[in-house]
Amino acid sequence: MKKITSLLFLVAFSFFGHAQIQNYNVGDVVDDFTVTDINGIEHNLYDYTQAGKYVFLDFFFVDCGPCRTAIPIFNEFYDKYGCNEGDLIMLSINNGNDDNAYVEWYGEEFGGEFNHCPHVSNEGGATAVNSNFSPAAYPTFCLIAPDNTLVNQDIWPLAGVVTFENALPAGVDPEVMECTLANLDVENTSDFMLYPTVSNGNNINLRLNSQVTGVSVVVFDVLGKKVLSNEYDSSSIVLNLNVNSGTYFVRVTTDSGTTVKKLIIK
Repeated sequence: MKKITSLLFLVAFSFFGHAQIQNYNVGDVVDDFTVTDINGIEHNLYDYTQAGKYVFLDFFFVDCGPCRTAIPIFNEFYDKYGCNEGDLIMLSINNGNDDNAYVEWYGEEFGGEFNHCPHVSNEGGATAVNSNFSPAAYPTFCLIAPDNTLVNQDIWPLAGVVTFENALPAGVDPEVMECTLANLDVENTSDFMLYPTVSNGNNINLRLNSQVTGVSVVVFDVLGKKVLSNEYDSSSIVLNLNVNSGTYFVRVTTDSGTTVKKLIIK
């Protein structure tokens, strides 16, 4: 099949054509790849599949209208099944035209209310992956099995999260384990500053907006496992976390209430 290279045709084809992976057929073993998302976290395909994970890839570019419509659905799917800490992995791979800043804006502007899946720009190796899979249009969603074979090359059109669920092979029943902040059941009444929110785990600053004592700080991963729990008598706290790369949540409780904020460890 002739590869479409014109951006204009790509946009039009996104509306009227059938998006698909061109360089692989269903049943083919796909090449391994390693990419780094816009938060500096590295992802290796074969590491995920060797762990028994099914991997969903979303090929997109920022100025693609259908991509903007589809990404909140993909993020909801990512959130519903554990934010890449469960049985399924979701990655969004740029076509190579957009850098980290533009991709970050895309996620903030169009990503929706759920936790956002990792996005990879041209700065993180997306160009080579996009070329290797060669999607005919955008967005293209595909599925890779734990044996590294392409299971589905064209998950489209989207009727919601159920479309991705139905793309899984018969008998595959991943555990639902939502990681959205809404499930933490907290009152956001004790505001604080947390910086940097993307960190290697060292010297994470936590600043409350008022002078208080008796501050409870709990840090836990997307599965709810506590990695730090401590009491402080200061409104200025420095955290040092010796944890694996991933998404974590910092819960701060004072007499005024409780607030939770997200932290990325790379």
